[in-house]
Amino acid sequence: MNSDANGPAGTGRPVIGICARTAPVTLQGSDMLVSLALQAHVAFLSAAGATPLLLPLLPGVESLVDRLDGLLVPGGPDLDPALYGEAAHPVTRPMSPDADRVELALVRAALDAELPVLAICRGMQLLNVLHGGSLHQHLPEITGHDEHQPRTPSFTLGRHPLKLAPGSLVAGVLDEAEPQSACHHHQAVNRLGAGLTVTGRAEDDTVEAVEVEGHPFAIGVQWEAGHTPDTRLHEALVQAAASRKSN
Repeated sequence: MNSDANGPAGTGRPVIGICARTAPVTLQGSDMLVSLALQAHVAFLSAAGATPLLLPLLPGVESLVDRLDGLLVPGGPDLDPALYGEAAHPVTRPMSPDADRVELALVRAALDAELPVLAICRGMQLLNVLHGGSLHQHLPEITGHDEHQPRTPSFTLGRHPLKLAPGSLVAGVLDEAEPQSACHHHQAVNRLGAGLTVTGRAEDDTVEAVEVEGHPFAIGVQWEAGHTPDTRLHEALVQAAASRKSN
């Protein structure tokens, strides 16, 4: 359990780690690599009452788990398919096998500590691979369409209805009769990992949500939470983290 002393002095706010992504940028004419997070994740968590903490994917970062009250695993580049025993598809573009393995160790430590975990897009795929699952490396070859990642000149979200399992955590969070997915992904769960339950699917049967069996709050969603104004999942993560912190 995280103590107030581990967060900003006197705030008592739960500390939510956000797995960083590494990206090349050019600032004032200088090329550099930076560790970053989507600002929407930071803003949504802060508005819900948490202190977000950026976690660079460096070896040993899992040792920080005992200073966290929750973990957000965001979207990002494709995972190294060697992690689930496959060669890379021609369109698979892994970020960094080393960073993938660091992130797997971090998520494993968070789950072992029963931290609330919200895994988004690539994060859900990583959660599946962590549990021994595999991925469809190029979803259009399976579904026959590109509605999950529309081929447009600029970033465009694909939108489609969701079928959520009654009584699941994610159904309770969204709590609506006709939920919609706003997604942007060309990979998806293939073989489901051991200890996971599918709690959401698209109309074409693509896995859209999973939950870790026996865990108080560990949800993976395939859609782009953070790219729309919907803050419900972030709020639920903060609520779960605050509850854990107070116990």
